[in-house]
Amino acid sequence: MEPKADIALIGLAVMGQNLILNMNDHGFTVVAFNRTVSKVDEFLNNEAKGTNVLGAHSIEEMVALLKRPRRVMLMVKAGKAVDDFIEQLLPHLEPGDIIIDGGNSLYEDTTRRTQYVESKGLLYIGTGVSGGEEGARHGPSIMPGGSPAAWEHVKPIFQAIAAKVADGSPCCDWVGENGAGHYVKMVHNGIEYGDMQLICEAYHIMKDGLGMTPDEMSAAFAEWNQAELESYLIEITRDILAKKDEDGQPLVDKILDTAGQKGTGKWTVISSADLGIPITLIAEAVYSRCVSAMKDQRVVAAKAFKPGKQTISGDRARFVTDIRKALYASKIVSYAQGYMLMRAAAEQNRWNLNYGGIALMWRGGCIIRSAFLGDIKSAFDKNPRLTNLLLDPFFKKAIKSCQRSWRKVVSAAVKKGIPVPAFSTALAFFDGYRCERLPANLLQAQRDYFGAHTYERVDKPRGEFFHTNWTGTGGRVASGTYTV
Repeated sequence: MEPKADIALIGLAVMGQNLILNMNDHGFTVVAFNRTVSKVDEFLNNEAKGTNVLGAHSIEEMVALLKRPRRVMLMVKAGKAVDDFIEQLLPHLEPGDIIIDGGNSLYEDTTRRTQYVESKGLLYIGTGVSGGEEGARHGPSIMPGGSPAAWEHVKPIFQAIAAKVADGSPCCDWVGENGAGHYVKMVHNGIEYGDMQLICEAYHIMKDGLGMTPDEMSAAFAEWNQAELESYLIEITRDILAKKDEDGQPLVDKILDTAGQKGTGKWTVISSADLGIPITLIAEAVYSRCVSAMKDQRVVAAKAFKPGKQTISGDRARFVTDIRKALYASKIVSYAQGYMLMRAAAEQNRWNLNYGGIALMWRGGCIIRSAFLGDIKSAFDKNPRLTNLLLDPFFKKAIKSCQRSWRKVVSAAVKKGIPVPAFSTALAFFDGYRCERLPANLLQAQRDYFGAHTYERVDKPRGEFFHTNWTGTGGRVASGTYTV
């Protein structure tokens, strides 16, 4: 059998099929394979009909069709399925061949798999792919990491099929070794959780606080999409609010208010706790989905604690502008926290992350794509060592211009009993971050009182620890210390 395929792709769900068709459109010959082999023929006879896509009915046949070095991309469910396919592939591949995992794998699994596959003489890539069905078909954001030697062999394919920004730059570049690519994708998904929650809170205030109709809200989001909030998520929110059901009524009002999640947001929060980085907005977005799932309990609680009148009085148009500014300021905090997390992970894992480059990768194709990311890229281009986006002159000015509206919206929502956990925690983080002296001195005194955990003093050098016998009956021995 003559090797004539540039790459193989295993997994013919919607993302896999669309990536294959995207690669075909860009002149690459792809061989398709699926564990349920009947799906290969179905794909070739329908979606891939008339293309140059090849089909394989076994691993052996698939591998035989591939040019060297062989490139095999997995688009299967994260977890055991990836490990199982790696084991099935290894006996048929040779040193220098490349296995690519394009699913939403946990970055720690990707680090483990990279080391394992490299020990067999092969190369491994774990890559985040964002953009959903449409992105996979017409240009996703692609975030590869793993074996550096593999990049040159997949770069032409990945950068060809990736989304492009205005100057033609692809939304794809090498991220780093081991699990770096999947880590960046994980943080992307966490930020996506935050963006969606912020938009939902803005919707909630407009709906219950201002009494706006879905059509009125759609018009507001359409206007917002022409300014600093221009983004894919604002755009689709505009469309969702305008969509009517078969009876002519707004479809959004008929959708049950319980949200699902697949785990990447939770992984982001767990990683932040391990690293001691306060990504409070993403955490609230994850927990808000958990609260939404408590539908039956919420129905009971709503009857037990009936809310008062939630109408927010005053100039409605002006308050809608305040909501827009509160959303923008909160969004800045969310991305600042996400970048704080990536910086901490890079330091721990010795990844050399290009933060401006990551913003470029997210600028097109992915779910969080927005004009806003161009401003983030500019910030890191000007100062690659920027410790926090909030300290960049552009974002510092933006926060200052939004701060009054931000506080007005949060306080009005709190007074009216409209839950705004993401708006609120973003503001709380900002206030904590800019507070030169927090009450943690009292907290450390409490810890030392009950557990002899020691404390540092403002009149002594950092790193020097002290213990006080607060009651006169305690001992001289202090507990160990640690820093989160």
